[in-house]
Amino acid sequence: MQVPDILYTSPLFAGFKQEEIQAALYCLKAKSRTVAEGEVLLRAGDRAVKMGLVLSGSVHIIRYDAWGAQSILDRVGPGQIFAETYAFLKEEPLMVYAVAAQRARILFLDVDGLLSSGAQGCGLQAKVLASLLRLTAKKNIMLTRKINCITPKTIRARLLSYLSFQAAAHGSRSFSIPYNRQQLADYLSVDRSALSAELSKMGREGLIRFRKNQFTLCTDEIE
Repeated sequence: MQVPDILYTSPLFAGFKQEEIQAALYCLKAKSRTVAEGEVLLRAGDRAVKMGLVLSGSVHIIRYDAWGAQSILDRVGPGQIFAETYAFLKEEPLMVYAVAAQRARILFLDVDGLLSSGAQGCGLQAKVLASLLRLTAKKNIMLTRKINCITPKTIRARLLSYLSFQAAAHGSRSFSIPYNRQQLADYLSVDRSALSAELSKMGREGLIRFRKNQFTLCTDEIE
């Protein structure tokens, strides 16, 4: 298949030449599909047959509790992958949903090709697996950050934790976040109305300035 431009900058294929990406896509039996906003790609309880790589748009990884309340665990953007762990452990049922956050194009990859003797013919088995290992390690760090954000008991403490991390990640007190208000509330596992009220209060107190998903921390230091 023709190599989509986003794959040249995807962490999965970092350092790969064009012909190597083409060979890897062949080994992984790559197939793309366009999905509509809100379309469920994977459901909790199902077994993942393939992992996904976002070519355009974005996908939310969501957990629902027994009462239907949702918590956004991650936002997967262009070039990023999802469901890779479950694709390797097909006997493990999914604990989360993967839902298109907007119209998106997804590349589905069959990781069985990396574990079979046939993958040796591609000459890329070790290289692709090394990339997947690095990405898995980064996701473990991301989940740790998520836990740090939702561990505090108060909404303000959760917001301060999340916004402080975003400022540090952007290297600036001014930055944009990838979530709208409802999505941010879901990510922090708080009520949207209570979140909006706390943001307004923090703004009045001079701690932050914000407009939609644009934020500025009113402090001279980034923690």
